[in-house]
Amino acid sequence: MAESTPRIATTAYEKCAEFTRNLWWSWHPDVVEIFRLINPVRWRVLAHNPIALLREYEPEEFEQRVLELALQTRIDVAYRRYKDYVARQTPWARQNAGVLGSRPVAYFSLEFGLHESVPIYSGGLGVLAGDHVKSASGLGVPLVAVGLFYDKGYFKQLINANGEQEEEYTNTEVQNLPFEPCYDKDGNRLVVKVETTTGDIYAKVRVIRVGRVSLYLLDADVEQNSKDDRELTSTLYGGDKRTRIRQELLCGVGGVRALRAMGITPGVYHLNEGHNSFATLEATRDRMARCGLSFNDASRDVAQQTVFTTHTPVEAGHDYFSPDLVEEHLKPMREALGLSQRDFMALGRRNPDNPNEEFCMTVLGLKLSRYANAVSALHGVVSRRMWRGLWPNKTEEETPIGHITNGVHAPTWMAQQIKVLFERATPGWSEESIDPAVWAQIENIDPGELWETHFALKKLFVDFARRHYVRQLERLGADEKAIEAAKRVLDPRALTIGFARRFATYKRAYLVVQDEERFDKIVNNPDRPVQFVFAGKAHPHDNPGKDVIKRITAIQRNPRFANSVLFLENYDINIARQLVQGVDVWLNNPRRPLEASGTSGQKAALNGALNFSILDGWWNEAYNGSNGFAIGDGTTHVDANITDERDNEALLDALENQVVPTYYRRNEHGLPLDWIQMMKNSIATLGWRFSAHRMVADYVKNAYLPAAGGVTAKMP
Repeated sequence: MAESTPRIATTAYEKCAEFTRNLWWSWHPDVVEIFRLINPVRWRVLAHNPIALLREYEPEEFEQRVLELALQTRIDVAYRRYKDYVARQTPWARQNAGVLGSRPVAYFSLEFGLHESVPIYSGGLGVLAGDHVKSASGLGVPLVAVGLFYDKGYFKQLINANGEQEEEYTNTEVQNLPFEPCYDKDGNRLVVKVETTTGDIYAKVRVIRVGRVSLYLLDADVEQNSKDDRELTSTLYGGDKRTRIRQELLCGVGGVRALRAMGITPGVYHLNEGHNSFATLEATRDRMARCGLSFNDASRDVAQQTVFTTHTPVEAGHDYFSPDLVEEHLKPMREALGLSQRDFMALGRRNPDNPNEEFCMTVLGLKLSRYANAVSALHGVVSRRMWRGLWPNKTEEETPIGHITNGVHAPTWMAQQIKVLFERATPGWSEESIDPAVWAQIENIDPGELWETHFALKKLFVDFARRHYVRQLERLGADEKAIEAAKRVLDPRALTIGFARRFATYKRAYLVVQDEERFDKIVNNPDRPVQFVFAGKAHPHDNPGKDVIKRITAIQRNPRFANSVLFLENYDINIARQLVQGVDVWLNNPRRPLEASGTSGQKAALNGALNFSILDGWWNEAYNGSNGFAIGDGTTHVDANITDERDNEALLDALENQVVPTYYRRNEHGLPLDWIQMMKNSIATLGWRFSAHRMVADYVKNAYLPAAGGVTAKMP
């Protein structure tokens, strides 16, 4: 179907309406500032959603507001930058993308964390996927992304008067999201169908533009579905195992069918965790049908094109389904592949001869891919040990699982004030660069100017935290005395340590407060005070994780710690951004080696915060003795309780004897010069190396190009 020539926007309203339909704006703080200036109060209330903000204005009213604030030139510049960005092929892509230009990467993920106004993510896995997509856009890598649209998203976390987590689900206002409809090759509105033994599942397909990348989201809320199936994609990680397998069937099988219907022929399938492994079955079925191949030949071809990334060494992080549930949902696929039930189940079993073993999505992903990777060097070691049984004729070292360490999208996470400082002080510097020599120029920044910029960001964070906590107390009906105290919580002059992540028990949020008396001595030192800000959600079914939250909030309510411990409810991308840009130290103390990578500390490092972490995940390969602080020496005990005791001792020792003294050691001008030098060391050594641009470039070199070109390569 021929497309009409797009109309050129002329007014400020039209220009804003056009570039807000692409999430490009979300990682350009100067563009974000335009919308904040239009109406600061509504901008905050509307979760920083520019489409929702524009809908509150008639075009003429908006133009008048732009005139009053003298924003026309800024909007014109932003519009020209946007149009140039989406139209231009990058030099990097011309030199490095190769065959992907005609056969793009299809990146599958069950969640995408792109911006707080698009609530289709729960935590780290989704944010990593969002950063991957943004950096693929920045580098110009030919890539399309596939996922599901959850109209209720993940839950909103509320902390009640007893300090307990409660979950609330709300409908997303779809009209405020930058969706476009999708059409098949014949110009018809695209709806895909996936067969099961108990009836077909249908989904419409929507698209969100993320810079140069298109993200296709399948939505089961269509009239062809039963009432229950219309709710299938309503919540992320909600429901039982039957809901989960149907979601994963829709994302994997339905996603491949959607791409085919739109005329997109991937050269590579990249599966972000095992949730998406059914995509390999549909790709195999299609190849058998089109080319007349056997299952073995077709699956071998698909495996050659498939990159599989595993993200967790925690057993609960891998999906398992019973044989009956698999047969109910995959029998039509199994029959199309020409496989017996035993042979089909064997694709997802460690031991194909065990009829009682459940079907594991990670096993399926590993068996039907030729490029498998963990997400840090240490995680690679753990993953090879964990899954070596799938290759019984290979040693642990020969197990074909490499690693590509995760990174973060610097333009999204770095504060604008830091960017401006670096750009002014270090000619040629760019937050998107992956050249270590470029980042080394940060040494040229004046220590006083770096500290002043950091302190300004810290004060902004304290103001944010106070407002957030006041709203929380007002919702709970707190008295005026408590509200006034909340307005004074946190002291920007005190050493401020952030801890924010999913509240799984192995992440041990409680570790620093385990010895309450010693903790009291550290945080309430009148000469060297320390304060902690916590945030994070526990999965709705994770009662032990919820107990950890209750334990932290109980510490906060203890009068001894009222001014030194704060828990911020409803952790999301906005709170994460505020935290990583405003704290002095980022604390991470998982039980080693259960942190596959972690990326929150990488975001904090971009803004000058120093990492204080167990030698696990990415920090195990990042810490050099002068760019942050280590907790312990990386050894663990077979008894987890003993490990916890030793790590608690190491944490508090390092806090008392290294972190606190270095922060409070000042020169005659009040500058902590040793601390500032560590900030510079951290930024210079970590900024480029743990960038999502470097990560995506590694995928292109070590996985995408070999997979698309049919060349077997050994991943690092």
